[in-house]
Amino acid sequence: MNKKIYIAGNNGMVGSAIWNALKAKGYENLVGKTSKELDLRNQAAVQDFFAQEKPDIVIDAAARVGGIMANNDYPYTFLMENMQIQNNLIENALQQNVSKFIFLGSSCIYPKLAPQPLKEDCLLTASLEPTNEWYAIAKISGVKSCEAIRKQYGKDFVSLMPTNLYGPNDNFDLQTSHVLPAMIRKFHEAKLNGNESVTLWGSGTPMREFLHVEDLAEAVVFATENIFEENLYNIGTGVDLTIKSLAQLIQKIVGHEGDIIWDSTKPDGTPKKLMDVSKMEKQGWKAKITLEDGIRSTYDWFLENEHSFKEVKL
Repeated sequence: MNKKIYIAGNNGMVGSAIWNALKAKGYENLVGKTSKELDLRNQAAVQDFFAQEKPDIVIDAAARVGGIMANNDYPYTFLMENMQIQNNLIENALQQNVSKFIFLGSSCIYPKLAPQPLKEDCLLTASLEPTNEWYAIAKISGVKSCEAIRKQYGKDFVSLMPTNLYGPNDNFDLQTSHVLPAMIRKFHEAKLNGNESVTLWGSGTPMREFLHVEDLAEAVVFATENIFEENLYNIGTGVDLTIKSLAQLIQKIVGHEGDIIWDSTKPDGTPKKLMDVSKMEKQGWKAKITLEDGIRSTYDWFLENEHSFKEVKL
């Protein structure tokens, strides 16, 4: 409980959930910095920070993230900034002899048409989904860096790959957000505008899996307290549904009574993306929050914080 734990990205949706989960378990020696206090893209600044703080455990929850549109419009930004952030953290964790490093990635590291559900060993077996390959390639390089450190130095570096995340502190900006928070905002605003129709991207047929960020945070706490024999573990629920079913569930929870229009001229992305979570379950961890309960609590948080949202600029 006294070990110094540095959470990179502690103000984001994932980082803040991890911070709160560690605090709830009695961890007090937590370190976090805002992006203004520490630019993780700056190699010299990160090196100075590690030399001064000397953390025992590092959790990398920092990343440049966004949905299909953001990935497509800013490919170099997503590729380079994510590699800069994770490379600086991984290298300095190694140099400062950090006892444990937890690298958080995304299920988009797996091939677009990989066999379902996605197993960890399907990594690099086929082509990626083009709409987010830049972010995926950056995260793959992070996974492989941690694997290489385990192989060469025998260090306890672990990569956790969560499925699609949602929850408190999510990004609800319609230009840069992921599908679930974007739907919450669209249905909410349409309800306020007299239940006008809501237009959603694609056909609604792709299958997706969603994990509440507080479940992921519990998985990260579990990983800090246990030794994992391998480098890469999927984190998810093992349950998926169509985007159309997701839209109908969110519409019900929000209370929108208008029509849903599907714009089939927009991309669907990967047809199906379900995680095989059996490896993590064998370690002793399993997700607990149901999708409906998670969306309800997320919508409650949205309503409480709607006044404070700022449009995200890349």
